[in-house]
This record gives sequence, C-alpha cells and structure tokens, in this order.
Amino acid sequence: MVKFGRLIAKHKVIIVILSFLLLIPSLFGFVNTRVNYDLLSYLPDTLETVSGQDILVDEFGMGAFSMVIVEDMELKDVQALKEQMEEVEHVKDVLWYDSFADISIPMQMLPAKIKDAFNNGDSTMMVALFDDTTSADDTMKAITELRKMVNKQCFISGMSGIVTDIKNLSMQEMPIYVVIAGLLSLLVLCIAMDSFAVPFIFLWCIGLSIIYNLGSNIFLGEISYITQALTAVLQLGVTMDYSIFLLNSYEENKERFENDKVRAMAHAISNTFKSVAGSSVTTVAGFAALCFMTFALGKDIGIVMSKGVVIGVIATVTILPAYILVFDKIIEKTSHKAFVPDLSKVSDFITKHYIIALVLFAIILFPAVYGNNNVEVYYNIDKSLPQTLPSAVANKKLEKDFNMNNVHMVLLKNGLTSKEKNAMLSEIEEVKGVKWALGMSSVIGPGIPDSMIPSELSEMLKSDNYEVEFVCSDYKTATDEVNEQIASINKIVKKYSKDSMVIGEAPLTKDLADVTDVDLKNVNIASIAAIFVIILIVFKSISLPVILVSVIEFAICVNMAIPYYSGITLPFVASIVIGTIQLGATVDYAILMTSKYQKERGKGASKKEAIMLAHESSMRSILISGASFFAATFGVGLYSKIDMISSLCTLLSRGAIISTVVVLCVLPAMFMIFDPIICKTSIGFGPKKEKNIVNGGIAHE
Repeated sequence: MVKFGRLIAKHKVIIVILSFLLLIPSLFGFVNTRVNYDLLSYLPDTLETVSGQDILVDEFGMGAFSMVIVEDMELKDVQALKEQMEEVEHVKDVLWYDSFADISIPMQMLPAKIKDAFNNGDSTMMVALFDDTTSADDTMKAITELRKMVNKQCFISGMSGIVTDIKNLSMQEMPIYVVIAGLLSLLVLCIAMDSFAVPFIFLWCIGLSIIYNLGSNIFLGEISYITQALTAVLQLGVTMDYSIFLLNSYEENKERFENDKVRAMAHAISNTFKSVAGSSVTTVAGFAALCFMTFALGKDIGIVMSKGVVIGVIATVTILPAYILVFDKIIEKTSHKAFVPDLSKVSDFITKHYIIALVLFAIILFPAVYGNNNVEVYYNIDKSLPQTLPSAVANKKLEKDFNMNNVHMVLLKNGLTSKEKNAMLSEIEEVKGVKWALGMSSVIGPGIPDSMIPSELSEMLKSDNYEVEFVCSDYKTATDEVNEQIASINKIVKKYSKDSMVIGEAPLTKDLADVTDVDLKNVNIASIAAIFVIILIVFKSISLPVILVSVIEFAICVNMAIPYYSGITLPFVASIVIGTIQLGATVDYAILMTSKYQKERGKGASKKEAIMLAHESSMRSILISGASFFAATFGVGLYSKIDMISSLCTLLSRGAIISTVVVLCVLPAMFMIFDPIICKTSIGFGPKKEKNIVNGGIAHE
C-alpha cells in the first residue's frame, strides 16, 4: 500500500486535474437521474393493490386521478372549464355529472347518489383522470398545467397533487440542505483543526465524492427524493473523520520523514487505508442492511449510501492527499493554535467515576427501551407536508364541502349483471364510514341492460376485462377506521367476484403499514447481525460484539424514546432506517476506543490503566466525529419543511450526540466491569507471555 501511496503523492497534480474532469460525467449523471417523489411506488409488485394500479394503466389507460372542486361557478362555465381540462396533455378524461346525463337535464332529476356525489350547495366536483401513474413526470406536468388553468375558485386534490407539491418543495429546499450542512460542518472543522485552510480542503474533497456518488446514480435509473436529500448530509457526516485521520497521519509522518513529504504522505495513505477501510466496513454493513427491506425505498437508500461510503474512502486515499500536498504551504501558513482544549482531565474524571455512568445506564435503560418500542409513527404521506401547500388546501376543501376524505376504487372483473353490481354497491354503502358507492350501474339501475349506459361513461369506466367503481369514505388515510373499512369492502367485493380488488391511496397506505412493520424487524436484525459478525472477526472476540452493539443499541433506544415521551409522532421512514444508520455510522466510535483498549491491554497494561489510556487517546477523535455528524444533519432537520426529511435528520443529529456521550461514558464502564470476561473470550487482550529466567529455572508471565 506504501507503493500505491507513493504513486498518488508523486502524481498529485494529475490527480487534481482528474478530480475536476470527473465532475463532467458526474454532473451529467446527476442531472439525468430521475427522482421519484412517490413513496407508495416502492411497494412490492406482488401486492394486489400495486398490480391493480398496473391494470388501471394497461386496461383503462389511466393510472391516477384528482378531485377538482369548483366554487360559485355557473354550470355552463364549469362545463367549459371541464372541456379545457380535457385538452391538457396527459389528462385522459374528466368525470362530471354531464358524463351521466345531458347538462340540460335538471340536476334534481339525476339519481340522488350522483347528484350528492358531484354537488354540494355552491360547490361542484369533477374527477380528472390521468393517463399515467400517480408519480409519473407526465402526471405531475399535467397537475402543474391544471393549476395554471384554474382560478382561485378551483381546488385540485388527490395523491398526484401531493406528489407534485413534494417535488416542488424538495427542489426548492435541496440546494439549501447542502449549504446549511456545509457551513455547520465548516464551523466544526474550524474549531477542531489547527489550520484555517484545512476545513475548506476537506469540504471540497468530500463535496467531490458526494457529486461522484450522486452522478453514478444514473446507473440505477432513479432514486427517491429522500435518498437524494440525505445522501449529501449523511456522506458528509459519515466520511469526515476519514479525512481527519489522513491529515493526522500525514503530520505524524512528516516528523518521521523530515524534508520528504512524498514519503510521509505515502505512509499516511497506507496507514489511513488500513484503518479507514476497516472502520468503513461497519458503516457499509449498516446501510447495506436496508437492502433487506421488502419496501424498495430501503434498497434505494442502502445502495446509494453504501456506494457513497466506498467512494468516500477512495477519495480519502487518492484525491485528498493530492490536494493536501498541492496546498501544503498554504496549510502551514494558515496554521494556528488548536481551539479544542486539553481533554485529559475530563477523560480522567469519566474513567474514575465510571460507577455514575453505570447507575445512569441502569436508571435510563428500561424507560429508553419502553419508549423505543412504543413510539408512534404515521403513514399518511401528506401529513409530512406544510398544510399551506395547494394539495393540503384542496384536501381540506374536499373534506369541508363534500365530507370526503378518501375515494377507493373497485376494479370489478366483468361478468356480473347490473342487479349483482347494484347489490354489491348497496352492501358496500352499509359499511361503516362509506358515504356512497357509485358505478355505471348506478346510472340506470337494476334490471336495465348495460347498453343503456351513456357511451362516454362506458368508454371511461369499462374495459375488456374490468369495470371501475368508486367508493367515498369519511375516514382519513392511514387510520385504523379506514383500514377496517377497506378490509370489509374487500370482503364484500371478493364475495361477488374473487378476481376483483380494492385499490387507491388508502388501500396502498394500508399495505405500506403492513409491509414496513415487518421490514422494521428484519432490517434491525440484519444490521445487528452483520455488525456483530464484523466486530467478532476484527477483535477475535465473542464478548466484545455483544458489548459494543448493546452500547450503541442503548443509544438508539434513548434517541427513539425522546419522541415518545415528547408526544411526537414520527414518519414511518424515520422509524425504520434510523436504527441501522445510527448503528452503522456511530459504532465506529466504540470500535476506535476498543482498538486502543486492546492495544494497551496487549502491551501488559492493567485493566484500569489500559481503559484510561484508550479513553484519553480516542476522546478527541470521537468528539470531532460526533460533532461533524451532528453538524451535517442538525441544520437540515431544523430547516426542512418536509417532515420525512426533517424528522430523520433531527433523529440522526441527536443520535450522533447521544452515541458520542454513551460511548465516552458507558463503554469504559462496561470495560471496567467485564474486563475479566473480555480477556478470557478474546484474542489479544491479555499481556503476552514472556520467558524469564528465575533462580535458574524458567517462569512464564
């Protein structure tokens, strides 16, 4: 590895030039990687609700719909607006009461259900049907065009509107995330480093690796908006300490190899790669565990972030050394006295008073575990957005004017008579919380042939294999009431036609809750198991994996318990991924201290001496690492108006601090208590046996 390091050091200028040239394909890849703003699209294709969405597109040429509410407008003007809406590209059809009967027919003559469904006082409702899926670019473009077309009297609700608002808000906030994370990280580095130039070099090199990572996502086809938002801040927070380690190693080797900076950097690269490659494995394992989720968002985050850590390691031993050597004189000229004070007294106090940490650990353990296991989560995606957005305003209007919170769709397999269809709809209307159930048969009534149905309506709602029915619900998405309602409706539908299905936002969200509940358990087990095995191999110990993982899991429980005792409900994404990310990103703190403890114990130091030396020598690095992670995520958590991102970043920033405190205070206490067990169940933790001559014989120590 020293030869490789020497090669990097000698060709520093070429590497700097290459780092700039790599920006061209990376920026191209970044710009051309599609971003998915619909979390429901990550549900597995095997689910009936997901396959039903595909049937809608294949059979009916529509994959999404939005309710359009119009206030205080003459019917002829509404009809004119409807015709304008139908001209918008990717709007397949617009369903209104003139789809059931001629506008010249008085509304009072329409069936009561139809009249009440589309009209309430001065408000009328249309249903815009789109020719692509909810999150398709074409659908979001159509929503944008419709919003431009309608005036203040019109409101466009539905999942497509929500997804469009997520896209618009996310694109506005994304550049700000990077700026905030960069500035706060810069502040931490300025305090921690002893040169004013170093923080800028670090941020530039890490920034390059982030762009390379984002650019390489083009091979994935698309990534979620959550992944895109988190990549920069997480990669910045997780890989910062790699840069610090390289610089520290370089400074040490400069003293060792005076007047030979190339040789000093070659050895620094070799030392860094050995240390960083080992520590990064646990971080990659934590992110990779997310790939075990059935909910494909986990795979999305897991692949991108694992890739980001690997790219970060490569950049640390290639690009960063080149920039340090190129700007070495500037680094020396801008050197200053370190702002971080000597921490030896603090370290001494912590290790001497370890009993206090153990007592606090014992007191906090049960409430932390209880809070972690009982924290409430929500699955309603629009809840994560500001209620001032157009989609939120429209949804409130829909609820107020039409007492509607949801519209389920029934994909009814062809073969039922009008009488059977009406009977099924009548049963559905008896389900608690169902306001009305409408289909083509609602227009003509039982006993009248389908040929009497208006052709426009028939073409819109009937295909060669299926017929679409609509069910209006009083209940909001992701509530226990609506989930029970969906189960009851599905039971009725299956009774009449086993090949038929209930689809829509609420049924998809119900499946989302079921899938992610299982994923939460599986991904935690996978991450713990992977990191457990890595620690076992690294330290050749049976006991240490248990101790280190338990310490970080305790920190995670404390972190997750805070929202529970604060009465805060978390978005489901945050509750799933926080455990693996915090474990993977912060277990390195514990590994660092353990490595130094093992080294000192192997040299023959006593238990107490080894722990004190390990703690003192690792404390500064752990504090800087934790502070960097905190800085990269804290500001984004405060700023973002998207709760999916805000909550996750808040949890990560708080988790970094909690993990840092727990490792510095609880881990040395664990070493004090379990040292005899660790020495017996681990290789390299006892003093090496030496042969000594004692009174003419041989004694073994």
